[in-house]
Amino acid sequence: MKRLAVYCGSASPADPIYIDTARAVGRDLAERGIGIVYGGGRLGLMGAVADAALEAGGEVIGVIPEALVNAEVAHRELTELRVVQNMHERKALFTDLSDGFLTIPGGVGTMDELWEAVSWSQLGYHEKPVGLLNVAAYFDHLVAFAAHMAEIGFVRPQHRNILIVGDRLDSLLDRMESYEPHQTIFRMKAEDL
Repeated sequence: MKRLAVYCGSASPADPIYIDTARAVGRDLAERGIGIVYGGGRLGLMGAVADAALEAGGEVIGVIPEALVNAEVAHRELTELRVVQNMHERKALFTDLSDGFLTIPGGVGTMDELWEAVSWSQLGYHEKPVGLLNVAAYFDHLVAFAAHMAEIGFVRPQHRNILIVGDRLDSLLDRMESYEPHQTIFRMKAEDL
């Protein structure tokens, strides 16, 4: 993996573990030589990831919709800042520019990005690893819900392992590096669906 899309929030929660984790992710990715593609903001976890990666000499590409340049306070000191027309272009560019996806805590926008990466993987629009860093048990309910969807039958057995979950970045990245693409819906026959 030469470059990862990092999905995270533009907020700064009161508990410092979230900002500290974002900084560690930015620094660790840069030290591993992995570039970052992210939402392009300078606030919250977004800004912490970007700043830490830049301080460690990493590549950071921001992708931000024109309407959010002021709302998310675009980060102007990145390796590259791409301003796009809308969220659809933003997420498509995340996919085009990255070799995988890493989600750390965030809100609704972060969840939208995560689930689109999972959905596109399931369908076959990409065959890239989708990682979820479960910091301070933040995603426990989400992980349980994903398992529940599979148990009920809304997620096919071939797709149960698309989401790679870990609570330590180093082991999560190792698992993402060794990800073996699954059988996508586009490659299935009607009787397999």
